[in-house]
Amino acid sequence: MDSKQKTKKIISELKKLFPNPVTPLNHSNPWELYVAVALSAQQTDVGVNKVTDILFKKYKSLNDYQKVSLDEFEQDIRSINFYKGKAKAIKKAADIVSVEHNGKMPETMDELIKLPFVGRKTANVILQEAFGKSEGIVVDTHVKRFSNLFGLTKNQDPVKIEKDLMEIVDKKDWREFGLGLIYYGRTYCKASCKHTDCPLKEFVSNQFLDLKKSI
Repeated sequence: MDSKQKTKKIISELKKLFPNPVTPLNHSNPWELYVAVALSAQQTDVGVNKVTDILFKKYKSLNDYQKVSLDEFEQDIRSINFYKGKAKAIKKAADIVSVEHNGKMPETMDELIKLPFVGRKTANVILQEAFGKSEGIVVDTHVKRFSNLFGLTKNQDPVKIEKDLMEIVDKKDWREFGLGLIYYGRTYCKASCKHTDCPLKEFVSNQFLDLKKSI
C-alpha cells in the first residue's frame, strides 16, 4: 500500500471517529480566532478558552484592542504562558489589521504570515476555520508525530512535512486530515501510547515498530 492509499484509509477512519471536527478554540469572528490562536502557543486550549470567554466580552471590536493600554491588556491575559509577549503581539496585530487591511483580517497565506505570532500552521487554522479556505495542512505536534509514525514523511521540519502531506492528501481532505489527527492524538493516542489497541494502530509504520523493539 503506497502513501496515497494509506492516507485515504487513514482519513476514512478519522472521519468515522470525528465526523465534524472543528477547532476547539472559542471565537465568533476571524479576529477573535487570531487572538485565540496567538494565545494558544504553549498553552492548553482549555486555558485559552477560559481567558477568551472573559476577554471577548470585554473587547468587542478591533478598536478596543487598540485603545487598551498594554499594562491593562497584559493583566487580562496574565494566566496565559508568555502573556507579556503575546499581549504586545496582539496589540501590534490590531494596528496592522486596522491600518493595512481596513479593519478586516486578511484572507491569504502571504498576508496572514506577516502578522505577529503567525506562521504557516496558524495561518492555515485561520484560513480553514474562519474563511473556509485550504491553502495547506495544519502541522502541529500531533500531526508531526503521526506523519512520521504512519510513515507518511521522513522529515521533522513542519514546513517540509506539510509539503510532503500536501502531495499525498487530496486537497478536499486537508482540513479534516489535520484536525482529525489533532483530535486523535488528544483522544486516543497520546505520545506515551504503545499502539496496542488505538484505533489506527494498523497504519503504524513497520520501521517505527522495529525501532521501538530495538530500544
